[in-house]
Amino acid sequence: MIDPRAVVSPRARIAPDVEIGPFAIVEDDVEIGAGTRIGAFTQVCSGTRIGRDNRVHMHVVLGNEPQDLAWRGQPTRLEIGDRNVIREGSHLHRGSKQEATVVGDDCYFMTNSHVGHDCRVSDGVILATGATLGGHATVGPKAFVSGYSLVHQFVRVGRLAMMQGGAAASRDVPPFTIAVRPQNILVGVNVVGLRRAGLDRAAIAAIRRAYRTLFLTRRDLRRAREELLAEEAVHGGPTAEVRELLDFIDSSRRGVCFGRRRAGGAPLDDAGD
Repeated sequence: MIDPRAVVSPRARIAPDVEIGPFAIVEDDVEIGAGTRIGAFTQVCSGTRIGRDNRVHMHVVLGNEPQDLAWRGQPTRLEIGDRNVIREGSHLHRGSKQEATVVGDDCYFMTNSHVGHDCRVSDGVILATGATLGGHATVGPKAFVSGYSLVHQFVRVGRLAMMQGGAAASRDVPPFTIAVRPQNILVGVNVVGLRRAGLDRAAIAAIRRAYRTLFLTRRDLRRAREELLAEEAVHGGPTAEVRELLDFIDSSRRGVCFGRRRAGGAPLDDAGD
């Protein structure tokens, strides 16, 4: 199952049924789980842990040194879960400062995507071609980071959020929302993504009400939060999703993206449908 032209360290721990293509390199201190395939010309660097049934295509680099000037050569890790697809030319770097870069299960990394040091990528995330995560970024479950989108260091992208192609975020992207270019702008609720994830009509309606109250008028979010809680009391209190959205905002250290406004200052209604 290992091509004779591959270079595989005898100190790597590789399940018997792993496939490794020609001219791939697997260094010391690597673990590769059952059913995983490593494509041609891929390099798996020391400190990398790969789970089961992953598909790593050609010319991928996994677990190389972090692009962090503060890194001093200490051993760190890249931990990848199960059933991920990593397409051609993608780079996933290991952690810095004795930490790990962590990728969950069932993610899809399209061509030339990049995951920087110390990132946390949750289950079911998609990074499209050219999408880039700076160091210490966090991406929530089933978020979609579209082509050539940029996520700044320490920024969080919430669960089931979507960044449209070419968007940039130096502030947190709240769960369930859509961020658009050029930078830090929300345009509405990711209704299509919510439906695909199985949220019912009532849950989506509550998220849209919350979005309108929080983001369609440029104002203090604390005041908007109080107004939202008062509004949701009429509907029996905030849903679990609305509470998740509020908790995400409350825990933000970088601030969250802004709702988009028309020229002249009038707010746009959410365009999530």
